[in-house]
Amino acid sequence: MRLMIRSILIHPDPRLKKPCEAVGPITPEIAALGRDMLETMYDAPGIGLAAPQVGVMKRVIVMDCIKDGTPEPMVLCNPSVIWSSEDQNTYEEGCLSIPDQYAEVKRPAAVKVSWLGLDGKQYERLFSGIWATCVQHEIDHLDGKLFIDYLGPLKRQMITRKMEKLKRELARGY
Repeated sequence: MRLMIRSILIHPDPRLKKPCEAVGPITPEIAALGRDMLETMYDAPGIGLAAPQVGVMKRVIVMDCIKDGTPEPMVLCNPSVIWSSEDQNTYEEGCLSIPDQYAEVKRPAAVKVSWLGLDGKQYERLFSGIWATCVQHEIDHLDGKLFIDYLGPLKRQMITRKMEKLKRELARGY
């Protein structure tokens, strides 16, 4: 079983704005995608990654919000929020598809999420704190939504222009 670090798409890329297809039965390809995405996320480094960020239009996310201590890697297929708290939290969010750009985003402080595991079983878990923010951020990706979509139009345009410039520089080999 060889892990592969995949290329992460940089905004603006039309694939990052499209809703993803649900995963059917768990296949060896989906399991390999999940493992590759974890490897890519750790290498980046980040705490979450969604399949469209690596150009795969499937409802798969990975995350691990443990900074120090024993890692807790998770692969969630077809994740959906089935309950949200009325309490809100504001975190400074960033995104591997929008490098070096951060902004405060307000989201529910706790969410209950249902998903299909790589073992084919259905799971539910209550997430709070940074885990709640991360899982909501990654599920947004599956719906074609980026954290900058929560910002005002001026700030969003400014970040998009910076990403366009970064992509031109990367294309020229800087």
